[in-house]
Order: sequence, then structure tokens, then C-alpha cells
Amino acid sequence: MANDNDDLSRREFIGSAIAAGGAIGLGMSPSPADEAASPTMPLSLQVNGRDHRLSLDPRVTLLDALREQLHLTGTKKGCDHGQCGACTVLVDGRRIYSCLTLAVMQAGARITTIEGLADGDRLHPVQEAFIEHDAFQCGYCTSGQICSAVGLLNEGHAKTDAEVRELMSGNICRCGAYPNIVAAVQDARAKKP
Repeated sequence: MANDNDDLSRREFIGSAIAAGGAIGLGMSPSPADEAASPTMPLSLQVNGRDHRLSLDPRVTLLDALREQLHLTGTKKGCDHGQCGACTVLVDGRRIYSCLTLAVMQAGARITTIEGLADGDRLHPVQEAFIEHDAFQCGYCTSGQICSAVGLLNEGHAKTDAEVRELMSGNICRCGAYPNIVAAVQDARAKKP
């Protein structure tokens, strides 16, 4: 049996654990020399019809390259695990989660973000439909929803409301604007030439 003087209180234990964790974390942070030694490679990405020459660490996701290197912040970082759809972009017309693909894997592909959908001052029909049907509330998921809807319409599969809901289910709207999103997608589909 332990002596009462040997027992740590819960508060002392947590304080010790935090101090130890902080010490370990400080010891593991990379030195400036380590950061300078991270490998980079030249990369050309075609985004929204323009070629961009970059030098990136091969481990950089497409999402981070778009946001951090090209400053295209319309594509949102939500969960960073491919579960929310806020980072959806179009690659060769197909919708993908940009957080789940490496930028180097998209060299040579045509990447379209929310910023590249409009034609000058004229909005894309899906963007117009989202405004007309008030298909957003806070707006955080909207760019991913719109890119996903454009890809969905390109696929030509969704005809019914149920199909739209199913095929858009990878894009989460925490505000619950789903009925308006479905209405916007159906409106854009009906107006598609």
C-alpha cells in the first residue's frame, strides 16, 4: 500500500503531464535547418485557365496549394479529412475533395475552383441559382456545394430530388439549407442547355 505522501492529487498529476508534454513538444519542434532541408519540387498547375509554376513540398495537398500558394481562398478548409466537402473543386470536370489529393498528383489536370466558375462578370448558372433560391446561410460550405453541383450536373446522373440529395450527400451544410440547395441544383439543371 502506498504512503499518503506518495500519492499525487489529480491536479498535480495533470500539471505534471502538461509540463512533460510541453517539454516533449519543445524538444520535437523542427529546427530552422530542418525546415530549410524539406524537399521541394517544381510543379505546374493549371487553375481556372491559368498556368501557375510553383515549387512545393511533394506532401502539400491541393487544398493547401490553392489557399496558401495561389491565395484562392474560396475553397474552404473544413474538416481536412474528406468528410465535409467544403474543399470540393473540379479536376477535369470531376468533383474531388482537394484536401485528399496531393498537388503533385494534379499536374497537367484542369483545376477549377469557385473563383473560376464565373465568366467575367457573368456568374455560372449554378451560382445564379444558389442566389435565387437562397441556398446558403452562413456561406462556409457554399463554394464546395456549388463546385459539387456543377460536377454533378456535368455527370448527368441526378434527375430527381432524391438523386440530387444522394449524390450531393458528401457536402455537409451545418446550417441545414438542403431544401434550397436541391431546388437550386434542379433549377440549374432545368436551365442547362
